[in-house]
Amino acid sequence: MQNAGIRALGLNWRYLAFEVHPDSLRSAISGALAMKFVGLNLTIPHKLLAVEMVDELDETARTWGAVNTIRFEGAGPDGAWKPLPDFPPGAPIEHYRSRGYNTDADAITRSLREDLQCDLAGAKVMVLGAGGAGRVAALKLASESVRTLHVVNRTREKAAELAAEVRRKFPGVQAFEGLSPEPVDLIVNATSLGLKPSDPLPIDPQSFDLANAAAVYDMIYRPAETPLLAAARAAGCRTANGLGMLLYQGAKALEIWAGQTAPVEEMRQALKNHIYGHV
Repeated sequence: MQNAGIRALGLNWRYLAFEVHPDSLRSAISGALAMKFVGLNLTIPHKLLAVEMVDELDETARTWGAVNTIRFEGAGPDGAWKPLPDFPPGAPIEHYRSRGYNTDADAITRSLREDLQCDLAGAKVMVLGAGGAGRVAALKLASESVRTLHVVNRTREKAAELAAEVRRKFPGVQAFEGLSPEPVDLIVNATSLGLKPSDPLPIDPQSFDLANAAAVYDMIYRPAETPLLAAARAAGCRTANGLGMLLYQGAKALEIWAGQTAPVEEMRQALKNHIYGHV
């Protein structure tokens, strides 16, 4: 996806994957900056850890409390900070820094609107999972003025903490721990249940009938249809997987690094071809 976008923009860059242990994350960020990387993407479990490791936090990272994109910046003799690619070859750079962003939150709501035609304002929503992804999803949905937000998690204390945080930051949203006792407009799965064929559903159909949900969104994108989405489709729900979220968070990251509008359609086609083997 990113290399397709880079090619379409005519950039002399290359996007590579590196496996980094959490204990080595700080060193990896510092090493990438020392080697004058343009930036980094981070995935689980690094998104929360990086908040304390970057030099500066963009408003998006401060708001959602997680970093999935880093841009490396420099300051020349005039003291003005700008992205490293903006410096001409050989230009003096006196100081360097890492700046953390979060592109996940906006990607979630953009995908919900485009892939499920969800009208979030005033919606009744249930979020499955209270980890890093669930927290960002819950807070972002609350910022979109959903009416009610139910947080479901295996560890109920964690769900209660997230619901309390939502109520504190967004007093207009009614946030609760546990399953909704009434039909909902949207269910968002932010757990990893569904990655393996043997995984149980992230929601017990005996406790909540999927027919009582208008739409179901699963952040998992491989497989294309998780058991949750298959069950939701059979129950008559509108369904979508997390491919759109993956696409839009990546496109925004490329825009942060390049300072140009991302070629979303080229990136979308590359993503579909790579993940599903077709365009």
